[in-house]
Amino acid sequence: MTRRDLVVFSLEAWDDVWRRNQYLIDGLLRRDAELRVLFVEPSNDLLHSAVSGRGIRRGRGLRTADGYDGRLSLFQPDKLLPRVVGPAADAALRRSARRAMRALGMTRPVLWVNDPSWAKLVARTGLPAVYDMTDDWLAADRPGRERRRIVANESILMNLCAAVVVCSTGLERTRSAERDVVLIPNAVDTARYRAPLPRPADLPPGPTAVYVGTLHEDRLDVDLVVRTAEAIAADGGSIVLVGPDALAPPNTELLTTHPDVNVLGPRPFREIPAYLQHATVLIVPHVVDAFTDSLDPIKLYEYRAVGRPIVSTPVAGFRELEGEGILLATRADFPLAVAAALRENAPALTVDDVPDWSDRVDQYAGVLEPLFADAAAPVSDSAQR
Repeated sequence: MTRRDLVVFSLEAWDDVWRRNQYLIDGLLRRDAELRVLFVEPSNDLLHSAVSGRGIRRGRGLRTADGYDGRLSLFQPDKLLPRVVGPAADAALRRSARRAMRALGMTRPVLWVNDPSWAKLVARTGLPAVYDMTDDWLAADRPGRERRRIVANESILMNLCAAVVVCSTGLERTRSAERDVVLIPNAVDTARYRAPLPRPADLPPGPTAVYVGTLHEDRLDVDLVVRTAEAIAADGGSIVLVGPDALAPPNTELLTTHPDVNVLGPRPFREIPAYLQHATVLIVPHVVDAFTDSLDPIKLYEYRAVGRPIVSTPVAGFRELEGEGILLATRADFPLAVAAALRENAPALTVDDVPDWSDRVDQYAGVLEPLFADAAAPVSDSAQR
């Protein structure tokens, strides 16, 4: 068999908080013994660490991940310059990534771009590439300079990538007007989420409304979380937020100081099912806008796998499955809807048609196979520079 090399430029680090990239890469490595992966994480900002007062901290560099017989390498580059200085900042990152590829002997890999800021690497190398689009960053609220950079990078990827994979029907609808795209939604490790686990020790007593996911203003309606906590407090209920905190400091303080909101922080992916299984109700207090309409929330599949009652604002994914253990509520009605669900304390449902990550891995392997064949062609001299 021919060895296959894949370089993944991810929006998230490879850590214990598993998201789409980790589940797919893990599945592909277990499916294909000839596959090697270099997983490029978000860069470490040297300037930010220098001015933080804690001293300069270097990135984790190139290292080998446990559990894959040396076939999964992780790389966190150092960002030497802020992007405000112009193209030189990204050029330095591209050079560091190319050095990591050469160190592993990856001369003709396939590129998997999840972070659009790496678009020019696709243009400079001419290597076969897939754009895995998980968010509509054109619909996100971003400053003018950053938005112009996003527009330019997406244009490169949409024009030069051999394949474009989208995770949601919203992205399929908006991007299929530009070119052919492949829809591969998210999923869940069904068996693991359904295996009974003991109640986590840090899950507070009494009725709990649990949210699992990264806390970020692009998605989470912080004010709605606070109003919901106040609505359920009279019945002894509390909000539990499980996941990394990417909120602005004032919003973090607002939530962490509220007596009826428990911000637990990130938990290893193997522990997440326990929090969902022992929740009284699972909640999705998301902003409803064009950006969230582009998403395919992984929590949709995780929540449905455990069968606990769900209350959600009318966002994509949950909106289409209203009535299947999912109650939709407007922003105005959401707090009282959660309070009512906590009082009802309905038993868990068994949902039979929850997609499993193994199916998505098979789909992705089908997308990548012709790109691996294309990667066998020599890279031109101009692309080597």
